Amino acid sequence: MELSKRQVQITEWVRKDGFLTVEALAEKYNVTTQTIRRDLTTLCDFGLARRRHGGIERPAEVSNLAYGSRQILARGAKQAIAREVAKHIPDNASVAFSIGTTPEVVAAALLQHNRLRIFTNNLNIAMLACANPTFEVNIAGGRVRNSDNDILGPGMEAFLSSYVFDFGIYGVAGVGEHGTLLDFYEEEVRARRLIHENSRATILVLDHTKFGRTAHVRGGQIGEATKVFCDTRPPKKIMEALEQSGSQLVICDENKTR
Repeated sequence: MELSKRQVQITEWVRKDGFLTVEALAEKYNVTTQTIRRDLTTLCDFGLARRRHGGIERPAEVSNLAYGSRQILARGAKQAIAREVAKHIPDNASVAFSIGTTPEVVAAALLQHNRLRIFTNNLNIAMLACANPTFEVNIAGGRVRNSDNDILGPGMEAFLSSYVFDFGIYGVAGVGEHGTLLDFYEEEVRARRLIHENSRATILVLDHTKFGRTAHVRGGQIGEATKVFCDTRPPKKIMEALEQSGSQLVICDENKTR
C-alpha cells in the first residue's frame, strides 16, 4: 500500500512530536476533521500510530514495526538512497545483504547490474534478486522468522561466517545520540555484525527516521561503516562521531533528478 503525501507527513510528525490532535491537523491541511480521521485510521491500521483521545500518538516501540509498515515509511528517502548506492557497486561483485526494508530497496536498485553474487539471510531480497538471471543468489539456512521473512540463528551465523564479501550492505533499527547502532533483538545485531566483519567494504543505509529512534540492543557505531548513505545530514553529535571516524557520508537527495 502507498500512503498519501499527507499521511506520510503525519506519520513522520507523530514519530517526532509524540502526539497530534485531529483539530490541529485539519487546520494545518485545510481539510475537514472527517478527512483527517480517515487518514489516522489508515495509519493506526498499519501500526504507524495509535489512537489517543482527540488524536493519535507515537506507537510504543518495545518491538519493531511490522515489516509491511516499515516498507511504507520514508519510501521516497529509501529509493533515493538505493539509487545512490547502486552507483557504488560494480558488476561482478559479491554483495551481502542484511535484513530490513532499506537493504531490500537497495537490492531492487541493483537489478540492472550484471553477474552479482548475492548472499543474504533476507528471503525478500533473495526472491527479488532471482529476477535477474545473471545473479547468483545464496541464502542462509535455518529458522525463518515469519514476521519479517528472514533467517536467524546458528545456520545464519555459520553461513555469513563462511565467506568474504566485496560489499556488505546493512540497515539498522535506530541510531543513538552519539552514533551507537541499535536494534530490537540480539540476533539482528549478530547478523549485521557478521556482515560487517566479513566484508571488504561496508555500506550502512538509513533514512532520517532512524536518528534518535529507541531500540534497546546495542551493536556497533555508525562510524564503523566504510560509507554511510542517508537522505539528510545527521544530527550534530552523530555528525561529529562520523567526522572523527573517517567513514564517508553520502547524502542522497530524494528530490534529485534521477
